[in-house]
Amino acid sequence: MEHIKSHFKDAYGQREGLISLAAIDNPFAYNPLIDGLDLLILIVTEREDAAEGTEHISYDGERVQIRTVTPDTLEQWTTGGENRSIIQWLARGEILLDRDDYLANLRDSLLSFPSALRSQKELVEFAGFIRTYLQAKQDLQDNNLLDAYSNVLAALNHWAHIAFIEEGVHPELAVWRQMRRFNPGIYKLYEELTISPESLEKRVQLVLLACEFSVMSKMKSSCGLLFTILESREEPWSVMELQLHPMLADLHMDLSLLLQKLVMRGYVREVAYMPTAGDMEMLELRYH
Repeated sequence: MEHIKSHFKDAYGQREGLISLAAIDNPFAYNPLIDGLDLLILIVTEREDAAEGTEHISYDGERVQIRTVTPDTLEQWTTGGENRSIIQWLARGEILLDRDDYLANLRDSLLSFPSALRSQKELVEFAGFIRTYLQAKQDLQDNNLLDAYSNVLAALNHWAHIAFIEEGVHPELAVWRQMRRFNPGIYKLYEELTISPESLEKRVQLVLLACEFSVMSKMKSSCGLLFTILESREEPWSVMELQLHPMLADLHMDLSLLLQKLVMRGYVREVAYMPTAGDMEMLELRYH
């Protein structure tokens, strides 16, 4: 594999706009870390026209994926949650070329897990927790037990990720077997849901009760970033203004649902604004 990495280093080293080049090996056969291929070559370029590309090639009997991104896209991946593999790519990857130590500095920053990144990831995980927990409750009411099981398991995963973040650990680098040490209570719920001899309905009900308590206890701390933004000015915010805020714009989460739950719990105040033009009977809802 080393000679293949050397080939790509030589082939891309003089390309215009290249910032960094990294190689990520697949640790195990069929592992999804790099989509089942043998090697991932990550190219970071300042050229917008060359970015956002994905190629699959075969070289010397090895299947290679080539991903080309700009720094903006790469940094969006680290916070947004839509590419959970990115943290492992950067942690495991071998940096082949690195102008001004861009990729090395980004990796060091991510692995130190700064508070700003933690607050973003915790908000994303809590929004996912709310969505899957509420969907599981609805599935149970509709007697869709398998769907309820699937969604409550997803809710537990979000809850586990929140626990890792609170400990300063990237959830993308952790697995369920580590949860026993970080939070035995969540791990016990996982066991109750997956291996308990109780009926499926009873198992789902038990975990939903625990999730209900967690929603109440984690809401204020997990939504700290959103509260900070809402409190940053006296004027209430529209949902679009919040979605476009620099600290929230790249986060993939259901902000509308989260805001409604915060309003219901009394953490956020919903106010109606009279429009300056258009239909005067339609009031805009804003949040403070």
